[in-house]
Amino acid sequence: MSRVPIIKIDNILVATVQEDLSDNEALDFQHDLHEALEKTGASGVVLDISVLETIDSFLGRFLNEVAAGSRLLGARAIVAGMQPAVAITLVELGLKLRGVDTVLNTERGVNLLRRRAL
Repeated sequence: MSRVPIIKIDNILVATVQEDLSDNEALDFQHDLHEALEKTGASGVVLDISVLETIDSFLGRFLNEVAAGSRLLGARAIVAGMQPAVAITLVELGLKLRGVDTVLNTERGVNLLRRRAL
């Protein structure tokens, strides 16, 4: 069981990272999120990473994998609250979040998913 809470709002799952994740914690979270998508049939996921001030190559790839897995399970993934230093690191590592929208905060992510559902 991961330490990242996952809540359901309408047909959207919101997962808020509340502290830096170890590699094992990130893998646990990925499993829990995909399991929640399977159980709920949610059409969207907002992953709030605003607490992360730094990111390494593992967590960068992890974000891509979470998004890809979410798409395979029928949900659109949005990353919310990315810090500038995290964005810079992703660019420096050459990592691209393919098929992932980014927004400033969770509220905007939920609103974007709601608009796209119409």
